[in-house]
Amino acid sequence: MLARRRGAPLPLLLPGVLALAFLLVPLLALLVRAPWRSLPDRLTSAEVWQALQLSLVSATAATAVSLVLGVPLAWLLARTDFPGRGFVRALVTLPLVLPPVVGGVALLLALGRNGVVGQWLDSWFGITLPFTTAGVVVAEAFVAMPFLVISVEGTLRAADPRFEEAATTLGASRFTAFRRVTLPLIAPGIAAGAVLAWARALGEFGATITFAGNFPGRTQTMPLSVYLALQNDPEAAIALSLVLLAVSIAVLAGLRDRWLTGV
Repeated sequence: MLARRRGAPLPLLLPGVLALAFLLVPLLALLVRAPWRSLPDRLTSAEVWQALQLSLVSATAATAVSLVLGVPLAWLLARTDFPGRGFVRALVTLPLVLPPVVGGVALLLALGRNGVVGQWLDSWFGITLPFTTAGVVVAEAFVAMPFLVISVEGTLRAADPRFEEAATTLGASRFTAFRRVTLPLIAPGIAAGAVLAWARALGEFGATITFAGNFPGRTQTMPLSVYLALQNDPEAAIALSLVLLAVSIAVLAGLRDRWLTGV
């Protein structure tokens, strides 16, 4: 017999309501102060569409990079044993807690023209990443990939490895078993991780402005446009923020079955 739900005790109810208000009031203020009458004109300006297009393209490219590199990394962390695996997992999750500006500085020191790796990219291949659109993709992938790796690794750990083992005993190589058996099993986890990585890449600010700069049409994404507009035209900043808010709500709606389902 199901237990009857009781009223919440006052010492828990009040802080809970305050926490809810703390999280919702700023979002409601954004909606209340939005310039609804001039919103269509502001959102159809060339600068906004330029920044939005760059944000969508760079976030999608960063997600593609995260998929190509992150899924194999998640498989290695979930399916193989090697010395220092726990330390490697900690390093993978480090960008989640690292201040984005620090991540941008680290990328400059690594991939800048005089960086540890960047100097060789420049001298050998003529590739310069900082302050370019490619630099935006690199910065966004750096901060977004851990979301995908964590999601896929968790899905892999929940999946039964005996299916892979059965495929290998029937003559399939480990890569074939991964491609034909494992990938279909973990496809929902990959999709969820890709959506989270895309949303994180779309909202990236600190690492992008530090590593790629803020050049309209080349590296100025939507978050950077919001920051710039806030200094000169607060209503334009609110309008741009509404676009990012709508994208965030769409992401949550897309993941509702995975993250928002109650028990």
